[in-house]
Amino acid sequence: MSAPQLLVHEKKDTVGVVVVEDLKAGTDMTVVVTADDSSFRLKAAMDVPIGHKIALTDIKNGDTVWKYGQDIGKAVADIKKGEHVHTHNLKTKRW
Repeated sequence: MSAPQLLVHEKKDTVGVVVVEDLKAGTDMTVVVTADDSSFRLKAAMDVPIGHKIALTDIKNGDTVWKYGQDIGKAVADIKKGEHVHTHNLKTKRW
């Protein structure tokens, strides 16, 4: 298996974290799920900086977003599989 470009912590997560510099749109990423060391492939839909999130599935506006097996907020726009997930389309539920 090649080195992963995206890490996912739990099976129920809906986003993964980019772990390489300069991830470009169209990259066929190796995604590793650390909970069970499984892997799968996912195509990046856009350039995404290291440390930022990518949607693993289509996420609808209002859906809960899961990372590290935890609720990290809600989508405030529709997000397609492979797209960048950040403050422009994800907001905390605290405020």
